[in-house]
Amino acid sequence: MILRARIVLPISNPPIENGAVDIQEGKIRAVGQWDRRFAGSDSVTDLGEVVLFPGFVNAHCHLDYTSMAGKLPSPRSFPDWIKSILSLKAHYSYTDYAASWMLGTRQLLQSGTTTVADVEAVPELLAEVLSATPLKVYSFLEMTGVKSGRSGAEILRETVKVIDSLPPKFAARAGLSPHAPYSTNPDLLKATAEFARSHGAIVSTHVAESKAEWDMFTERRGPLFDWLKNQRDMEDCGGISPVAHLERQGLFKNRFLAVHANYLDPRDCDSLSGQSVSVIHCPRSHAYFNHAPFPYKELRALGANICLGTDSLASVLPGTQTIELSIFEEMRAFAKDHPEVEPAEIISMATAHGAKALGQEADCGKIAEGASADMAAIPFNGGIEVAYSAVLNHAAAVSFSMIDGLCVYPQSSD
Repeated sequence: MILRARIVLPISNPPIENGAVDIQEGKIRAVGQWDRRFAGSDSVTDLGEVVLFPGFVNAHCHLDYTSMAGKLPSPRSFPDWIKSILSLKAHYSYTDYAASWMLGTRQLLQSGTTTVADVEAVPELLAEVLSATPLKVYSFLEMTGVKSGRSGAEILRETVKVIDSLPPKFAARAGLSPHAPYSTNPDLLKATAEFARSHGAIVSTHVAESKAEWDMFTERRGPLFDWLKNQRDMEDCGGISPVAHLERQGLFKNRFLAVHANYLDPRDCDSLSGQSVSVIHCPRSHAYFNHAPFPYKELRALGANICLGTDSLASVLPGTQTIELSIFEEMRAFAKDHPEVEPAEIISMATAHGAKALGQEADCGKIAEGASADMAAIPFNGGIEVAYSAVLNHAAAVSFSMIDGLCVYPQSSD
């Protein structure tokens, strides 16, 4: 198949006017300006007046919380929100979670995401739901265990057993997610780091998300410390930042996704700029909690790989934004907070940077020879000079999306 489009945004190279992409067996064989190489084919699909770009890589999501959109009011504090979502989850059944997970995949497909890094709070769902979506899902199995009394090694063993039970195609995309420094013990973090190092597993953890978490670890005080001090051993708190705490356990020695990273000191910024670490920023969730400004400039100046994620819809302000999982929405929220950042860079954060975080920079996040044919398109009849801005400001469903060379949106009626 050959796709023709008014504008092609490869991301890895400059935009192409009157562009074409040659696809064979789900991979991109060639990309360039429409010419005789492409015109001679008898299997051309002319997408018309569109801009074609790589499918988004959503670097952090909670698909099983999708149906919680708008159900939690703005919290007085971060611990208040945790208590609220725990209360809401207590009323969710297996069927509720499965329906919510699938709803989230549909929202992502219609908004141009082709790859998602999803934190799985209900791993029992995976064998059923992963085969029901064309999305490339990197499943990070959540681990906590503060109140269970079980050792980190035992918790990790149970999690790895779930991964091993998945079909090979899905197990190969599975990773580990110790939930956060405050909700895990050091022995689980160390066990996870050792396993990741010996097995090449990717780890994703919420870290330095809130001021309450920062105060808990640096000063042994604040609402999170007060709430948890009777539920967990607090010996790991005091005189250390949440990021430094994770680094001390060895988690930055392998591929690591540091989710949120809102409250940092200069040493933290340096640590998060290492080659094996990526920072995942979720702009709408950030606004929901009214966090301090995200330290984009500091991290970017040090060369950090900064990606975008949607987080869950349980932390999106109702009534002010479209309450759907959409990287378009996250890009616009980021642009509002960081108007100095060019649209091309923001789109890279939603594509190439996310691919790098997952170790998939050769396969997705770009339209290039050898990469998978994971692409999306939006209507566009403007000039090449505003193509990036058009993608950034798009506020509707995509007109076309494909994964591995197969059209996934709009879905065929057959």
